[in-house]
Amino acid sequence: MTGVPARVFIARLAGIAVFDPAGDQVGRVRDVVVALRLGSRPPRVLGLVVEVSPRRPVFLPITRVTVIEADAIVFDGRLNVRRFEKRESETLVIAEMLDRTVRLVEGDDPVAVVDVAMEPTRTRDWLVSKVAVRRIKGGRNGRPGRGRTPLRRPGGETMVIDWDAVHGFSAVEHGQGAAGLIAAFERMKPADLAGIVHELTAKRRSEVAAALDDERLADVLEELPQDDQIEILGRLEVDRAADVLEAMDPDDAADLLGELPTEQRERLLTLMEPQEAAPVRRLLTYPDDSAGGLMTTEPVVVPPDATVAEALARIRNPDLNPALAAQVYVCRPPTATPTGRYLGTVHFQRLLREPPPTLVSGIVDSELDPLRPAVSLQAVAMYLAAYNLAAGAVVDENGHLLGSITIDDVLDHLLPADWRENVMDATAEAVADPEEEALRGGRSGLTT
Repeated sequence: MTGVPARVFIARLAGIAVFDPAGDQVGRVRDVVVALRLGSRPPRVLGLVVEVSPRRPVFLPITRVTVIEADAIVFDGRLNVRRFEKRESETLVIAEMLDRTVRLVEGDDPVAVVDVAMEPTRTRDWLVSKVAVRRIKGGRNGRPGRGRTPLRRPGGETMVIDWDAVHGFSAVEHGQGAAGLIAAFERMKPADLAGIVHELTAKRRSEVAAALDDERLADVLEELPQDDQIEILGRLEVDRAADVLEAMDPDDAADLLGELPTEQRERLLTLMEPQEAAPVRRLLTYPDDSAGGLMTTEPVVVPPDATVAEALARIRNPDLNPALAAQVYVCRPPTATPTGRYLGTVHFQRLLREPPPTLVSGIVDSELDPLRPAVSLQAVAMYLAAYNLAAGAVVDENGHLLGSITIDDVLDHLLPADWRENVMDATAEAVADPEEEALRGGRSGLTT
């Protein structure tokens, strides 16, 4: 095997691009599959889980990897596109081994797993040889293990030890953390992290949800299938569930709350801050398949005396949905929905063509009729298609802007209800790979 380092820490592989011999990227590393073995024998590395388009995990045998670098992995070009399914005899390093609490063989002190390292052998196999651990404060019963020197290091430095110096990886652990897993995928987009979360067991999903901050968890929830959303929200403490709902876009929060029993929905709405709950309550009054039920209540709104420069500064917000950033709505104060009188829309391309000091009131498009909240989903789709829009204003009968409906929300509701799950679970026809089957072996029990 060429271009392979003597030791690779596995958590650092998360998200690394995978290339074929021609230099074309085929996907990114999601995880590493190992087989635990009896006794203190180091686990055997079977291969990589690589995510290929469209968000489908496939198995890449480690024997086909030719180069491992800090920012790229190259394989020999042979890849079975059959969807990866973990077998009972297999363990996912990033999803299942990071953050575990294991114990030192000498002294039985508990330590937390920060990372594990794999090394190649002369026979082209890879074995997990080292474990990076951090001492759990207080040790066993609050004291260091007898006859042992505490593993403390200045500044919380981790300690790299041999695989056979710890035990406990095969035991079921309740309350396992998820900081290491989250750190491994911290640069992922919410939709991609949602794909990872969807593949985890219910236990690990709960642990990841507990470790994510409210904003990040809200972003991930918005990208998950509805069943996963309900499961995760139901496992959170009720006060935290309300905080997460506050961090979600109001339309997504309303969609999720609309699937909950009335009593649970009302309890969560009551726990939310009144100013955060108010737009969600308004959205819940509209049918799901109407413009009112599909809109977001947080479009970009400016007063008529705002300048082009001010409007452009608003849509440059990196946290803004690209579809929402495609236009600015001009309304008389107040500019929080429901606003004062709606005057019209200024599209971002028009903003780019005008001098920065220009007032938006002078370039507003007032000829395009806005949508009414009772308009059907089909009518909304035809409206956006007819006028080549990424979003459209939703205005009540008194001329107040209620919100904006974006093309992504329309597609979300036009596609089958389980489209997110279908994307994550997408399969491709593929014949069995003899090399893969030989490498992965049986389907149950520890490898001997």
